[in-house]
Amino acid sequence: MKKLLTVLLGALVLVACQATPKQEVSANKPVVYFTRDISPEGLVKIYDKISANIGGKVAIKFHTGEPHGPNILPVPMVKALWEHIPNSTLVETNVFYDSPRQTTEGHRETLKINGWTFCKVDILDEDGAVMLPVKGGKHFKEMSMGSHVLNYDSLVVLTHFKGHTMGGYGGSMKNIAIGMADGKIGKKMIHQKGDQQWGYTGARFQENMAESAKATVDHFGKKIVYINVLRRMSVDCDCAGTSAAEPKAHDIGILASTDLMAVDQASLDQVYSLPEHEGHDLKERIESREGLRQISYMKELGMGTGEYTLVDIDK
Repeated sequence: MKKLLTVLLGALVLVACQATPKQEVSANKPVVYFTRDISPEGLVKIYDKISANIGGKVAIKFHTGEPHGPNILPVPMVKALWEHIPNSTLVETNVFYDSPRQTTEGHRETLKINGWTFCKVDILDEDGAVMLPVKGGKHFKEMSMGSHVLNYDSLVVLTHFKGHTMGGYGGSMKNIAIGMADGKIGKKMIHQKGDQQWGYTGARFQENMAESAKATVDHFGKKIVYINVLRRMSVDCDCAGTSAAEPKAHDIGILASTDLMAVDQASLDQVYSLPEHEGHDLKERIESREGLRQISYMKELGMGTGEYTLVDIDK
């Protein structure tokens, strides 16, 4: 019994440490920056903390959302970031499920409906796909991506962090895993098992996503950064549109890093530190889909350790 209590107390200390902002920057751990300021100014400020290696022609990967989606990132925030980054373009891909966004034409109509009209959005798979290698993958040796990915030197991954019907949660990893894969081939590779459109579920689906994300991470190397916006965190993805469940969790803030695994781990730690009445549904969604396998498999793929130093830029 004494040994069991020691183990449990040790686990509680670990969780507490992960959820507590750490101002001491360690050379051995990637930095995750944090701000409570969920605004255009807050987004630009935190981006500047991670932008040193971003240059050339820059793609900003975001989620356009389904028509009239209530939880998509606010247009003024995305516009402010786009205006702030020289030579940048908002990018997206078409989807695999039944939606107006299955085709480029339908996707462009959705862009108009949701207010993405302040600049041209590049639909990466409008002109087909290209295969990128998946180094060290056990399920895939290559992944099909929107061909326009080759037109960019750097990638800014701008993500609305929330729950997800199949992934458990959608963070930066899911944004590039599914979001960079083209709608006709890549997304089918990740989702479809045999003749079953949504055949891969649970741990295998999480592993498929991680391998797809690794193709994008390896392609851009040091010229890729990640921003997770923790606001209106429904248990459902923005792909659920107007049918998404109303969020129970309060808006937390913005997290940003040059390390994919660290920013998603830090976001999960924030969710798991929520009061039970706010975080229960999100945690249940994550665990019932084996969503934490995203993190453990990224570690197996050599994409990080999950450790990080959290720096609160509001202090």
